[in-house]
Amino acid sequence: MANGPFGGNPPAKPQRTPLQALIYWGSVVGVWGLIFVVAFFAVFASDLPDTSKLYDVKRQPSINYLDRSGALLAVRGSQYAPPVDLDALPKYVPAAFIAIEDRQFYHHFGFNPWGIIRSAAWNLTHDGPQRGGSTITQQLARNLFLSPAQNYRRKAQELILAIWLELKFSKKQILALYMNRVYFGAGAYGIEAASQRYFNKPANQLTIGEAALLAGMMKGPARYSPVSAKERAARRATIVLDEMVRIKAITAEERDEAFRTPVQVSATLANQRAQYFTDYIDAQVRSLVGEPTEDLVVETTMDLPIQVAAERAVKLGVEGHIKQGVQQAALVAIDGEGRIRAYVGGADYNDSQFDRATTARRQAGSAFKPFVFLTAMEAGRTPNVMVVDEPVKIGNWEPKNYTNKYLGPITLQTALAQSINTVAARLANEVGTSNVAATARRLGITSKIQLDPSMALGAVEVSPMEMAQAYAPFANGGFLAKGYGIERIRTASGKVLYDHSVDKQARAAVIGSPSLQYMNQMMREVVATGTGTRARVASYDIAGKTGTTSDYKDAWFVGYTGGFVTAVWTGKDDATPMKRVTGGGAPAEVWRVFMAAALPRLKATPIPGGFIEPPPVAPIDPIGDLVDAPPAPEGPAAEAPAGEPPPADQLPY
Repeated sequence: MANGPFGGNPPAKPQRTPLQALIYWGSVVGVWGLIFVVAFFAVFASDLPDTSKLYDVKRQPSINYLDRSGALLAVRGSQYAPPVDLDALPKYVPAAFIAIEDRQFYHHFGFNPWGIIRSAAWNLTHDGPQRGGSTITQQLARNLFLSPAQNYRRKAQELILAIWLELKFSKKQILALYMNRVYFGAGAYGIEAASQRYFNKPANQLTIGEAALLAGMMKGPARYSPVSAKERAARRATIVLDEMVRIKAITAEERDEAFRTPVQVSATLANQRAQYFTDYIDAQVRSLVGEPTEDLVVETTMDLPIQVAAERAVKLGVEGHIKQGVQQAALVAIDGEGRIRAYVGGADYNDSQFDRATTARRQAGSAFKPFVFLTAMEAGRTPNVMVVDEPVKIGNWEPKNYTNKYLGPITLQTALAQSINTVAARLANEVGTSNVAATARRLGITSKIQLDPSMALGAVEVSPMEMAQAYAPFANGGFLAKGYGIERIRTASGKVLYDHSVDKQARAAVIGSPSLQYMNQMMREVVATGTGTRARVASYDIAGKTGTTSDYKDAWFVGYTGGFVTAVWTGKDDATPMKRVTGGGAPAEVWRVFMAAALPRLKATPIPGGFIEPPPVAPIDPIGDLVDAPPAPEGPAAEAPAGEPPPADQLPY
């Protein structure tokens, strides 16, 4: 049957040649691609950020910390350095970043389609951390213009801006912008700031290993920090070095040499000093003035030359007694007004940033006894009151002397100088442990004070800062002196945001006469003939008290002269025993080394208050003392510290 109008079969459609088919379908795809691109830009480019401020640096405000004479202590917050010319860097430095971040950098137009596809496939088939697939140009676009939000709109805008950057700048300019603006952690932006931050050297002196370490941080500055994650950072740097060999940026021999060359990473900037102290007051700045919105200058109470002497004394003290088990030490020095003049929270900030000056709490041992004796002086005792060093039982507790020997009749002055446990325990029981606790709080102890009889021998956990401020009234004429480190906070332009002297209240008198003079007399004797003889500094009026806790876990010396107090603690962070280290040993030596350097600068004066001659010696009347004493407290008694032994040169071994 005919199908066509004239019968027969209709003519067949002419077949396209392969070339015609390619042109046809290419046109179709092109048209739809153009429609897609126009739609893509219409949707995602409508709210692109302003690119006119490309070279404006956006950063968090920095805080400059100054010592009391205006010397720079430290800088916290964002740190920038002048931009580096790529031509001034060794060729392997930018090559390290290209090798690990974007091997196709010189061959793409802002984005790598295959990299995006590979990353998408990985993210769809794997749990855990997502792969980004971003080129260096995309990373730069994100860092310059976009938020870190993870969503498709931001990724699309990142792609658009990357293409814009490739159109506007050369590859060399893009790489230079990237390396001068990328974040390396610890407040450091750009390769120069990072090189100074981690290696204390300019970027043009970076070694191959150091360059690899910095390039490896791009995957995550905090996760791959060479300070806080050394092993992970090292493994990442190894991958970078292998990739550098793969792209022929370095030879295999150069990589092997980099492996053999240790990289020395600094935990702090070379010009960052008094780091424990800066950590201590950094949080206070924000509580006083809020989160900074512009650069700030903080004027502190720190005295940098004295601080240097303190850090040296602590370091030498730990190194000199390491065979005795001394692993850590802390030192706090304040003046009579409470100004912190030196502050050391540990033997080495690079090794440990844990602050033992204020954060740690350790038993005070016999360094707590002055609060017992002061309470007794205020209750009517005097230094020459006779007491008996003999076995004593308070409830179920029987405190022992270090030597397990007893001196018999002695004065209270001798009892404190030789740190006799039985006398201190009995004295606290007589005047009341609650009254002793009240005295300690009045002078500046803020930690919890338990009231068991063992508190008389220092079964109370305190910080060196507390001990320094609690001894300050003995040194300044009897006035409260709460430690503080910030004098003034101002903006870089000069606007004062906080001033310690504004609304400053009159200092409260916390020790009166003659108790103050009696205590100073007794604590002078500690240094002159008692357990603290190693703390003596020739030609200076010195007083203080040693402290040693159970099993030698903690050792203290807290001492003072006129208007200046220093507390020193030594021990181990895990509170395990040292090897017979006493307060009269390592802590007294650290104290003496520091004070010998600090006192000439301070122009120290004698301890104020002078001397008051106590009444004549009263006859020994142990029976009368027992009759007048309040009943012993009932209930379980805490385990007592071992007590304060004599100085090391008098120890029975």
